[in-house]
Amino acid sequence: MFELFVKIFDQILYQPFFNFLVLLYVYLPGHDFGVAIIILTLLIRLILYPSSTKSIRTQKILQEIQPKIQEIQKKYKDDREKQAKETMEAYKEAKINPFSGLLSTLIQFPILIAIYRVFLNGFQPGELTGKLYNFIPNPGLIDASFLGMIDLSKPNIVLAVLAGILQFIQTKNIMPNIKKVDGKGSDFAKTIQKQMVYLFPFMTIIILLGLPSALGLYWVVGSLFMIMEQYIVSKRSIIKK
Repeated sequence: MFELFVKIFDQILYQPFFNFLVLLYVYLPGHDFGVAIIILTLLIRLILYPSSTKSIRTQKILQEIQPKIQEIQKKYKDDREKQAKETMEAYKEAKINPFSGLLSTLIQFPILIAIYRVFLNGFQPGELTGKLYNFIPNPGLIDASFLGMIDLSKPNIVLAVLAGILQFIQTKNIMPNIKKVDGKGSDFAKTIQKQMVYLFPFMTIIILLGLPSALGLYWVVGSLFMIMEQYIVSKRSIIKK
């Protein structure tokens, strides 16, 4: 059963990404593997753009109604059922689904796994023989350099740290602004929020330091695209107001 799942996963995600990346590498002037990764990343982000922007809008609205949610939590702190009902009413009034962001994450997760496998296995000559479609030219050997300076088949501390910094900016942008309610505030919520803002970027750096920097480049370009999306959505929200 598991082997069948892996085979289906390969056919739907891994092979298309791998073949398109090789196609870009073959036909791009200079055969720059890094440029091919950037183009592939931008294509993926454009495909995910509708669901991604919807998720960002939801996060923005959640930030705006956070004081109201905190008031509900305070008012019905001894009645969990009433608290849940009033909270869902607040979401309904704001015309959002708080779980819509989860769908966007679930969509991106298998894509990230496929991309990880492409960059981990794609440098092996055997992949070029067994995984390429018939109409894709076989380059024989892939030069994993980016602009002639970075070997994308090996970890790179600069790309890893840059990815961590951009992850910090991206995470901070979507964090709700937790304000004080009745002078008390929400110390626990603030602590969790602060930990997430710093923990995610730290984990990003640690993970990328042990992987081919091709994944780091993908992460950097994807994060830049996401930050730009967040900016555009924020501007649109201000204009509508």
